[in-house]
Amino acid sequence: MKKKRVIVIVGPTASGKTALSIDLAQRYNTAIISADSRQCYKELDIGVAKPPEAALQSIKHYFINSHSIHDGVNAEVFERYALNAVEEIFRSNDTAIMVGGTGMYIKAFCEGMDEIPQVDVPVRNGIIKAYEENGLSWLQEEIKQKDPAFWQQAEQQNPQRLMRALAVINSTGISITHFRTKQKKERPFRIIKLGIFLPKQQLHYNIDKRVDEMIADGLVDEVQSLYRYRSLNALQTVGYKEIFDHIDNKLSLDEAILQIKHNTKQYAKRQVTWFKKDKMIFNITQNRL
Repeated sequence: MKKKRVIVIVGPTASGKTALSIDLAQRYNTAIISADSRQCYKELDIGVAKPPEAALQSIKHYFINSHSIHDGVNAEVFERYALNAVEEIFRSNDTAIMVGGTGMYIKAFCEGMDEIPQVDVPVRNGIIKAYEENGLSWLQEEIKQKDPAFWQQAEQQNPQRLMRALAVINSTGISITHFRTKQKKERPFRIIKLGIFLPKQQLHYNIDKRVDEMIADGLVDEVQSLYRYRSLNALQTVGYKEIFDHIDNKLSLDEAILQIKHNTKQYAKRQVTWFKKDKMIFNITQNRL
C-alpha cells in the first residue's frame, strides 16, 4: 500500500487550493476529497465557496454535498469518511487528492484523532444551556479565561468546539490541548502535504474579491432561505452570521460585507498559523514542484 499516496493541499481560504486540486486531479485522473468543514453541507453553497459546478461534474468529489446541516459532523466523522473514500479511490488509482483549510480535519486524517476524556452529561448540558441563554460572546470569554492555550488555536467562531473544550476543562481541570499530544497513527499509504501561503496583501485582495463575488452571486438570498436554521452549528460560520445580523437589522448590508471580509481575514490568519506549525508541509509558493 505504500505505493499508494494522498496529496494533501492546504492553506488559508482564497489562496488557490481548489484550482490546484482540480489541476492535479486531472493530471492523475483521480478524485478529490474535500477537507472543508462546511462544504460538506448540501444546503450551503455560495457562502462556502464550493468548487465550480463544471469541476464537480467532471471530477469525483468526496465530502461535498455529502451531509445535511442537521447532521452532526466533526473531525472524527471526517476521519472515518475520508479513510473510506481513500480506500475506494485506491481500488482504481494509486493517487488521491485531498484539499481544504480545516486544520483539525486534515490532522485527524493524517495522524488520527486523540482520545478526549468523556464529559459528564450534566456538565455538558449546563454549558449548552448557558450558551443558548448568553450567546457566543459568553462562550468565547469563558474559553479565554479558563483555557487560553486552546483559545489561541481554536476556531473562535465555532461554538461546538468551544463548548467541547469548555466541558473538558470544567470536568478535568485540564486544557483540551493536553490531550492532543498522543502518538500519531501510522497510515498504510504515503501522505504528501503541499501548502499555499500567499503574501498577505495578495491574500487579502483575493478575500475581498471573493466576498464581493459571493454578494453578487446571491449570498443574501441564500442566507435568507436558511434563516429558520440559524441556530444550527453548521451556520455559525463567517459569511452567514454577518448576513443574519443584517437580516435582523443589526447591520447594514455594507457593514455586514465589511464584517465578512474582516472576519474572513482573521480566520485566514489563524489557518496560516496552524499550517505553518506543520514542518511536513512543502511550501509550493516558495519552491517549485
